[in-house]
Amino acid sequence: MAINRYRLKHLVKEKNRSARRVTKLLERTDRLLGVILIGNNFTHTLATAIATVIAIRIWSESAVLAVTVFMTIIMIIFAEVMPKTIAALKPESIAFPASYFLKPLSKILSPLVTLVTLVSNGITKLIGINLNDAENEELKPEELRTLLQTSRVPKRQENMLMGIFDMDSLSVNDVMIAKNEIEGINIKDDIEDIVKNLNALRYTYIPLYKDTIDNISGFISSNKKADFLSLDKPSKTSLKTFIE
Repeated sequence: MAINRYRLKHLVKEKNRSARRVTKLLERTDRLLGVILIGNNFTHTLATAIATVIAIRIWSESAVLAVTVFMTIIMIIFAEVMPKTIAALKPESIAFPASYFLKPLSKILSPLVTLVTLVSNGITKLIGINLNDAENEELKPEELRTLLQTSRVPKRQENMLMGIFDMDSLSVNDVMIAKNEIEGINIKDDIEDIVKNLNALRYTYIPLYKDTIDNISGFISSNKKADFLSLDKPSKTSLKTFIE
């Protein structure tokens, strides 16, 4: 149950057979839980019964209580706590192999599971719980934020994705640059000043203009700027070939 449903959907798209099998089982979590609990209870009861019979034959009926306590501790550790802890930490490594057994087992135990599920679902409806609520529940933005923060997405990509959620609170003033603050290169300047200003500006694209910023001639990218500055003798004529 702890398996990441979004990763599971991705694996299904990648045509992973184990993921498809697990997804099919999770379509009816009530039936899946029924199969698991019936199997668990049957195993626990059978193991305790066998241990009790062996204890009576070796010792006497006075050993029944001790065996019951011992088997309870063993079952709690090895059949409850350990498997569930491992499954919580490594859900895929447990769910995928387990699906091989759970799928045929759900068919074998189908009559009993159906009966148990009907009774269980009937009782939950009587107390006002709708089983379809969990299936129809949508992921909220706050939950998606938490999902991103707990994922292994690189920090840079995480910040970019987080920024999407904040876009609705942004205004034009938050992202635009006032015209009087725009930095660029006046191509009417001397080539020495142009080279100096190009070295000083650290933008991806730098506007090139004639006399005033209102008269834009084009842009030069950071890559083309580096190519231009690497020339032996940069000139205004050669600069024109780098303008976009």
